[in-house]
Amino acid sequence: MCIDKKPLRMTMSQAQTSASLTPFKLECQRNCEKCQKKREKKSSAVKKITVLSMLVMFIFSPVWAQESGISKTFWDDPFNSPMLPFYVVTTLVFIATILVIVVAAYMLKIFNIMIHQAREERSQRLGVPYVAEQTWWDKLSQKLNASVPVAQEKDIDLGHNFDGIRELDNHLPPWWKWMFVGTVIWGVIYLFVYHLSNSLPLSEREYENELADAAEQVRILRASQPAAIIDENSLTFTRDQGIISKGKVIFTGNCVACHRADGGGNTIGPNLTDNYWLHGGEIKNVFGTIKSGVVEKGMPAWGKAMSPQDVRDVTFYVMSLQGSNPKEGKAPQGNLFVPAETPAAADSLVGKK
Repeated sequence: MCIDKKPLRMTMSQAQTSASLTPFKLECQRNCEKCQKKREKKSSAVKKITVLSMLVMFIFSPVWAQESGISKTFWDDPFNSPMLPFYVVTTLVFIATILVIVVAAYMLKIFNIMIHQAREERSQRLGVPYVAEQTWWDKLSQKLNASVPVAQEKDIDLGHNFDGIRELDNHLPPWWKWMFVGTVIWGVIYLFVYHLSNSLPLSEREYENELADAAEQVRILRASQPAAIIDENSLTFTRDQGIISKGKVIFTGNCVACHRADGGGNTIGPNLTDNYWLHGGEIKNVFGTIKSGVVEKGMPAWGKAMSPQDVRDVTFYVMSLQGSNPKEGKAPQGNLFVPAETPAAADSLVGKK
């Protein structure tokens, strides 16, 4: 019960009337216990919303602060994208807006129904026939469709009646005529732009242009990052541990399925550690086999997937496996290769006296 603590002036009649009321109620000055509880609830709700907002900002702050070296779209990694909170909030606002619009439309429809019922009841009380007024939507629909009101259908009745279905002389809706005229105009424009003037490319030409643009971008990229040219005919094997280490990494990732990790070979690939070779044992032969492959024997052309440097590194690693003799290596295949001996340098003193 809200009771005002301030004294009020009252006339005699007001005092007598007030005295007859039990309990005595006056206007609340927002100091009662009920009002204080309302204020406490409101303050508690505000605090909860504030804490929840700070918690959301704390959760997503690492995502906002993350820096990426490569530009990615939202769909590449949506859950770690810094735009995720924005899209979530936008989606929720959109859904809420749609729901508000739907509820408002539904309430408006109910309100119109109540108005029609009230008008109909009023017409019945007055004893006059009720004629419903057309809404703006009914007027717009009738204008767009050029439809004849039901009360005037007798003017377009053709007199044909089939099981109670009457045939009316209705015309095509204006919107349908406008759409048909629009398609004809668009067809003429399309014919002129795409086929007669060649102002815009057709789908096939557009695809070819995109391929040409992609090839040009690849050419520019390769020009900005030129690859070292390796001449396999003049390539000489050296035990460069840096090159061999790189080749081992590439070999482990691509070649162990057919040649084993130690190069001993299996049922698919030959042994790479002995002196027998199927396609030549010189370094240029090994380089060419890795680069071009042997399709009929299941050896892929790694030169299509690897750079010349990678092919060179793998070649050096394979050459370094010579004589390692792994356990349970595959039997020799191919022809024995004997490397040519390097001729000794001639003595500069020979022939001199």
